[in-house]
Amino acid sequence: MPLFLNIILLLVGFAALIKGADWFVDGSSSLARTFRVPGVVIGLTIVAMGTSAPELAVSTSAAITGSNEIALSNVVGSNMFNLLAVLGICALIRPIPIDKVILKRDFPLSIIVSIAIFLAVGFGVFTGLDLFNTPMSENVGMLTRPFCIGLMVVFVGYITMLVLKARKNKTEPDEKEPLPIWKALLFIAVGLACIVLGGNLVVNNAKDIAAFFGMSETLIGLTVVALGTSLPELVTSIVASRKGENGLAVGNVVGSNLFNLLLILGVSGTIHPIAVNYASVIDLGILIVISIITMVFSMTRKISRIEGAVMVLMYAATMTFAVIR
Repeated sequence: MPLFLNIILLLVGFAALIKGADWFVDGSSSLARTFRVPGVVIGLTIVAMGTSAPELAVSTSAAITGSNEIALSNVVGSNMFNLLAVLGICALIRPIPIDKVILKRDFPLSIIVSIAIFLAVGFGVFTGLDLFNTPMSENVGMLTRPFCIGLMVVFVGYITMLVLKARKNKTEPDEKEPLPIWKALLFIAVGLACIVLGGNLVVNNAKDIAAFFGMSETLIGLTVVALGTSLPELVTSIVASRKGENGLAVGNVVGSNLFNLLLILGVSGTIHPIAVNYASVIDLGILIVISIITMVFSMTRKISRIEGAVMVLMYAATMTFAVIR
């Protein structure tokens, strides 16, 4: 396919993502008002699942074809992008209040899961390994099928807990009149379809453009594919933030990260055990550090514009390191 056609389809994908996210947020927030469910819960479940659809599609396809390195680097890169770029940009637009439940439950859970995955692939890696001379592409660990099934079991338990909590903690009726249920569901369905279509267009054409310039598979997964599949989270969170739906914005990011770690890696590794190279072990370690820093910023119950700027700069530095490496 000619390069100029890839660029045109990339732009079409961006347009579908933006409009789809707009409809998706409107439908989701209306549904939350109708059933008096906190917006943060909708963000952690429906919105997070919808915006994680491109990651699931890409990682599952990668697992089926045996390109598991893209599956893992896509998840790690997407989570880095969500924490630093998405939350950082949203904070630059408008300081983000952090729900105390997310701070006490969901942030720690995402860090614990990240550490568990790091230990699963990195246990013993740094003992007897020449840290400075080992090729980055050399496989040094494995995400086994039983471990990945365990991730999916934790995911089911997490979603079950969210649903039970939502049923117990209904919010007071919102003064804003919600859309009719059928219309809210239509907005969600059409918005999700546009998000998935736009995500696929962006990913496929971004990969072609990156390959044209000679980027490696691991680097494509960590940067181009991760950025492309995370565009729904970025666009949805920005739209939610601009509409004042901060619970949706933050819940979307944290929920998407948990979906990526538990469901997407779980499904991918169950289909085909994931061999992990040295570079991905390092990236998992970086992700843990980033997650802890983001949680520290959130402890004031708000991410300020200055902290948002620091987070965006951290993302730029992380990606620069990945490219140079």
